[in-house]
Amino acid sequence: MPVAVSQIQNHLLAALPADAFKRITPFLELISMPLGAVLYEAEVKLQHIYFPTTAIISVHNIMEDGSSLEIIGVGNEGMLGISLLMGSDRISSFAVVHTAGYGYRLKAYVFQDEFNSSRSIMDLMLSYTQGLITHISQSVVCNRYHTIEQQLCRWLLLTLDRLSSNELIITQELIAGMLGVRREGITEAAGKLQRAGIISYRRGHISVLNRAGLEEHVCECYGVVKSERDRLLCKFRQNR
Repeated sequence: MPVAVSQIQNHLLAALPADAFKRITPFLELISMPLGAVLYEAEVKLQHIYFPTTAIISVHNIMEDGSSLEIIGVGNEGMLGISLLMGSDRISSFAVVHTAGYGYRLKAYVFQDEFNSSRSIMDLMLSYTQGLITHISQSVVCNRYHTIEQQLCRWLLLTLDRLSSNELIITQELIAGMLGVRREGITEAAGKLQRAGIISYRRGHISVLNRAGLEEHVCECYGVVKSERDRLLCKFRQNR
């Protein structure tokens, strides 16, 4: 494991009260999160909570015909497993790594004990949950009312916000699956952005050349989600 990875790279972990952070640190397990790794399966009992540092996790709902749609992405701003703190050890979604990297795994009961015994941690987690609700709600609106190009720009910007570079390793098929659209739609939208000099695309690799251009093409949904995330990060910093 790379020595550069530390718990404080996850903003939610870093925002925990110092005493709670000290208690859970011995139980945090640094793990590799390779592209495509499934961390949660639908209706399977959940055993762990995950705190990504450099990886990004995509939570999907899956339909009877096998099609799926990304509900939310989780990166270094948060955690996977909030349902375990809300009294449910199973979810109807599945979670898969869409950007490879690293993160920390924690046995659920360790964090549940801290959550149940600390009002400050409970308040922090409830605030984080409110942010998730805002993100999910805005994604529903975006998927219903905005063009595929706008949705792609939103997804790219939200992903870039969690990365330290402008390079994304991902296929058009994966992006189409996350947005719940046809691959041809993503090909067309990516082609427009490439011709405009905003991105460069080759199979399995996207380079963002002009972030300002993405921001000009994106719908208002990105701003809503980013504002909520910035609010949360500000609160996290105040807790440190």
